[in-house]
Amino acid sequence: MSTEKTGFDWWSFLLGILFIIVSLIAFQDPSSTLESLVIVFGIIAVVKGIFELFFRRRLRQYTGWATTMPIVMGIFDIIIGLLLLFNVGAGMVAISVIFALWFLIDSIVGLFTASSVKAAGEGYYWFTIIVCILGVIVGIMLLLSPATAGLTLSFLVGFYFMLFGITEITYAFR
Repeated sequence: MSTEKTGFDWWSFLLGILFIIVSLIAFQDPSSTLESLVIVFGIIAVVKGIFELFFRRRLRQYTGWATTMPIVMGIFDIIIGLLLLFNVGAGMVAISVIFALWFLIDSIVGLFTASSVKAAGEGYYWFTIIVCILGVIVGIMLLLSPATAGLTLSFLVGFYFMLFGITEITYAFR
């Protein structure tokens, strides 16, 4: 496995910027309506799912390691996004549970597949591990206290998306 620079990854960079923008919006106005959060995060989930599907191809191209987990996560993210977009009322009721499960599953899968990013560099590997552990913590917090999570969801979601955005931007420059 070579660790030489393979060029700038515009998709990762743009996805990272998109996630950071969404996180800043969530931080700016925590009293914004849950309906707008449901719609925004539904769109983000669909975009992230599509990105995951393309990531699998790049993972195999760069590392020679073929796995189905990015496909599973991509499909899962797309389904969550479509559910949020087409059932806004139900999404508003269940958003804290949906995000808790999404954070937990996405972060746990990230921990199990983190070894595949070692080819990108040791620093990126450890950064991925730390972000995934933080994602698990946020997911557990959301799952254990849905009432509190509903009140602070903008902050928690903003924090997660900020971390994911920074991770993607870091990946773009590898």
